[in-house]
Amino acid sequence: MADFRSERTMHKTTCSGCKEECEVPFKPTEGRDVFCRDCFSKQRR
Repeated sequence: MADFRSERTMHKTTCSGCKEECEVPFKPTEGRDVFCRDCFSKQRR
């Protein structure tokens, strides 16, 4: 059985929260906020 997580393509982008460069497992859509893992978890609280 294949592990699809290891085949995921990461895309570099800038976090909308902290403005640091990060990688996300999806192609960011122009005009939509993208958050790094830390800022995303802070948003969910």
